[in-house]
Amino acid sequence: MPPVHTGAPVTTGASTPSSPAAPEAHAPGRPGYRRMSLALFAAGLATFALLYSTQALLPAISDGFGVTAGQASWTVSAATGALALFVLPLSALSERFGRTRMMTVSMLVAVGVGLLVPFAPNLEWLVVLRAVQGAAIAGIPASAMAYLAEEVRPKALVGAIGLFVAGNSIGGMSGRLVTGWAAQAWGWRGGLLAVGAMALACAVAFLLLLPRARFFRPASLNPRAVGRTVAGHLRDPLLLRLYGIGALFMTVFGAVYTVIGYRLVDEPFSLGQGVIGSIFLIYLVGTVSSAAAGQLVARAGRRGALYLAVTTTALGLLLSLADSLAAILVGLVLITAGFFAGHAVASAAVSRTATSGRAQASALYQSAYYLGSSAGGTLGALAYHSAGWAATVGIALLAVLGVASITLYGSHAARAQRRHGSLAAAR
Repeated sequence: MPPVHTGAPVTTGASTPSSPAAPEAHAPGRPGYRRMSLALFAAGLATFALLYSTQALLPAISDGFGVTAGQASWTVSAATGALALFVLPLSALSERFGRTRMMTVSMLVAVGVGLLVPFAPNLEWLVVLRAVQGAAIAGIPASAMAYLAEEVRPKALVGAIGLFVAGNSIGGMSGRLVTGWAAQAWGWRGGLLAVGAMALACAVAFLLLLPRARFFRPASLNPRAVGRTVAGHLRDPLLLRLYGIGALFMTVFGAVYTVIGYRLVDEPFSLGQGVIGSIFLIYLVGTVSSAAAGQLVARAGRRGALYLAVTTTALGLLLSLADSLAAILVGLVLITAGFFAGHAVASAAVSRTATSGRAQASALYQSAYYLGSSAGGTLGALAYHSAGWAATVGIALLAVLGVASITLYGSHAARAQRRHGSLAAAR
């Protein structure tokens, strides 16, 4: 009977001369792991740089088109919302056509649209192009998570996903930094063109570095089967909690970073576009916290790591209420560190929890995550427009409270399950 491939690495005994050695999963210290990490780091960098390319430019876009903060925020929300809608169907296609092929096509389309975005004649066209770009980007995150789950040794999975998330944070930082200073010199259109060129360079690096998939086995493209897989994931209480955590964390992040530019360009700060773009250097903190997520989970456990991320984020939000630039910067550091740590822990837990249909499990997480981003950006901008920064922080704190409540419920559920298991064993 032939072996059944589940997507996990299959190990065998010693190979014989007539039988080639079975491929080994990627692990730290090996050349394939380094190439894979660099390739997906480049993919994560390009993804976040493109996805949030207009976020640091919202005040300039508002001035350029004569629109409000809420209207301009749709250039971010349209991209994240389209990503949330398309990530599940594109992940299903990756089950049939392969993770690397899906990531490659998505990357090329997203970069191509990114080079057209600067030439949008009005806000409506800009929003439409950003939605198309978000839909194209949707093929990257879930496929990347599934690729890592299949190609990397289980013990190294949290660290590998942490590096991919670190690429996201670097992309978010560098994209905003590039657009901010380029916009100060050449206007917001020049800023968007600059980030498109940066993403093109990342796409080339990704194509040259990514190792071929060795453990992927294509599945039939059966909508009913996909529906059953998705329904199974949605019935899993742990996965549902993780999806909720991802959505709520991203609601916080979307609200804060969509609106912060408006706050800093207004009185009493009156900062220039380039300086506001430089604020996003704080994303480097997220690079460190996400890459260290594996060690944090090893020491404190998954829920302990989430509690720490929640506390850090809440403290940052409260600090940001002060009318002091130093306090705001420290607050952003704490918010960024808490968010990226929580996101890395939750997304890695999804990949480890799903034993089958990993692409769909990751896609559902990404869908919830980016719906949270879209909701946070829109609600945060509307709140700021109507009642100022304190209202934006209020929405973010409600989302943090939601993460804490879900995590606390998970802790109680786990204890109850252990007690039930102990009683069953005693009988």
